[in-house]
Amino acid sequence: MNVGDRVRLLTGREEGIITRLLDNDLVEVAIDNDFTIPVMRREVVVVAAEEQKAFGQSASAVAAEKKAAASGAPKTAPAPQKKQEANATPEPPRPAPVAAAKGLYLALVHQSPELLALQLINNTESDVLFTYGEDQQEQYRGLASDKLGPKAVSRPLAHLHLKDFDHWPTVVVQLLPHQVNGHTAYELITKRTQFRAATFYKSRQEAPVLKRDAYLFQLDEKPAAPVAIAPEALASQLQQQLSGNAPAKPAAIAPAPEPAKAITAPPHEVDLHLEALRPDAASEEPALTNTAMLKIQLDAFEDALSRALATNMHEIVFIHGTGNGTLRKEIHKQLSRNRDIKFFEDARKEKFGYGATLVRLK
Repeated sequence: MNVGDRVRLLTGREEGIITRLLDNDLVEVAIDNDFTIPVMRREVVVVAAEEQKAFGQSASAVAAEKKAAASGAPKTAPAPQKKQEANATPEPPRPAPVAAAKGLYLALVHQSPELLALQLINNTESDVLFTYGEDQQEQYRGLASDKLGPKAVSRPLAHLHLKDFDHWPTVVVQLLPHQVNGHTAYELITKRTQFRAATFYKSRQEAPVLKRDAYLFQLDEKPAAPVAIAPEALASQLQQQLSGNAPAKPAAIAPAPEPAKAITAPPHEVDLHLEALRPDAASEEPALTNTAMLKIQLDAFEDALSRALATNMHEIVFIHGTGNGTLRKEIHKQLSRNRDIKFFEDARKEKFGYGATLVRLK
């Protein structure tokens, strides 16, 4: 099962769209695109595309029609088109939508009045490798990765509800264009998008390739607009150049290179307690969350470890305390993945107890 699959609940006739994979056994399903509920994977089944082609309607739509027929409600007939009166002023033609330039886009498309599907659009001639993730409360989570061909649209990568707009996560997209047998090496594009109401609702336009209205955000840099030069100014510049009176162009001066910063070795014992790293943290308003405090401690750990390796230290002690063991667990996890570590163990128990880790470096 993937995000965007249409599923049917085995315990009833309701159908919906998978909007999020909560864990290995639980998914979030939008029922009739209006409200979401968590459902166990074993309690839903994917509705095959062939089923909708064969029957033309979903089971929930058929059930709604039967219910309306049983209640005796008349079927709604289309409203008759009003004839234009002879003296009525004709409605002015709507301006044609501005075509989007070539590039890479993030598009949010209405699945219903409240539910939006998030998709990537590749409006270029190159293939694009991409990753998609969400950053919420300073916690990043990678959710999808794939390759997108030229002039193509990705599958829905997430579903977002307008009623939860203030709680939408920061969307993190990484893009790497490439062409087989091409002669251009592209740089990785990393774009973090935090949606703001002031600009979000103004971004609606027809999405390229998709050919539907969407809230559209360009992810790669837009080309610089050409500067228009008045004909009189252009003629004056040409006359000055022909007469030899044109001002000399200033010589290009290369900026002085910044001096390389020397890497200093960290102390042999690094205290990772928050009061040692940020003495003023206790008086900060608003108070730091547990996630923010853990990030500060892990950043200090990574900085000290990288400087210890760069300056060829043989060993270093990280004092993390006991607490609930979260910081110790994260440090040990990172150390176990680092090939430049000989081994690590609890530091001198008579001095630190179980609140410090000794790391031996290669």
